[in-house]
Amino acid sequence: MTPGRSDATPQRRAGSGSAPAAPDHDRIPASALMLLALMTVFWGINFPIMKLALAEIEPWTFRVACLGIGAIGLFAIAAARGQTLVPARAERRALVLVSLLNITGWHLFSAFGLALMGAGRAAILAYTMPLWAMLAARMILGEKLTAARVLGLVLGFGGMLVLFGAEIEGIGAAPWGALCMLAAAVSWGAGTGFMKAHPWRMTATVLTGWQMAIGGVPVLVGFFFVGRPPAAAGISATAWLALAYATTIPMVFCHYAWTRLVGLVPAGAAAIGTLAIPVIGVISSAPMTGEAVGPREVLALGLVLAALSIVLVLPARDARAAGFLAGSGRSRLPDRGRS
Repeated sequence: MTPGRSDATPQRRAGSGSAPAAPDHDRIPASALMLLALMTVFWGINFPIMKLALAEIEPWTFRVACLGIGAIGLFAIAAARGQTLVPARAERRALVLVSLLNITGWHLFSAFGLALMGAGRAAILAYTMPLWAMLAARMILGEKLTAARVLGLVLGFGGMLVLFGAEIEGIGAAPWGALCMLAAAVSWGAGTGFMKAHPWRMTATVLTGWQMAIGGVPVLVGFFFVGRPPAAAGISATAWLALAYATTIPMVFCHYAWTRLVGLVPAGAAAIGTLAIPVIGVISSAPMTGEAVGPREVLALGLVLAALSIVLVLPARDARAAGFLAGSGRSRLPDRGRS
């Protein structure tokens, strides 16, 4: 095996055409479930931690710091593992496309959306992303809209409505904010589909680093025009610690985990997995910001966990059981994480 290729992005089989054939059923490796669990927790608790940082650091400065440090961290890890950092010429056009959709579109549209409407209302629209990702996967990849995924999507959206339902009435009061958040969700969803479709030769670490570097350029331009970085001496230790967490664990590990997860499981299933992130964010806010957690939050978490079980956990268990019954490794699942 080539050094540093343990996080290789899955490639399509030669001669498979312009898009990979969709699997007949979800085959979920255990490594994908572990990545999803860690990503959900680390990204979820980043919600209240970001609030602590953004109380003292304006959004443009915060986003530039996150993308810049994230890209540098990912490239450093890739270089230390002996991975090739320069993308192949044939991959560069697709790399620019997914960078603009996954990073630029999401960060810029969500920044404007959050500035124009409340965070709760924005979250409802932002996490319609799984719907757009499933539609993109259907159109680009030919992934089937299975009954399990549709049910999982309904349960997951049900959890979002339980959690943020009181905010729905106010969405119409900020139409431009709502439009921006929907654009952010569509951009992320479409980026997920295109990222899954391309036969990447680079590893997930390098791919994620380049997405941040390329996608962060328009964000950096916006920072130079409208950003107002605060004086370092005026930032409290709490805000510095919050910034340190937000620029490392979520930006390096969680973005890497998302890129890897999209390569390991169907795009629609991976997208539904993100619905647990805002629920964890709300629940983890209690010890950090003093926000109350009650039956509504517990019910929302239960609905989202049910969605994840239907779309991800049960298919993984059934696939492992089928492999065990078949015996002699004849039904072993392909290792999609290696080239």
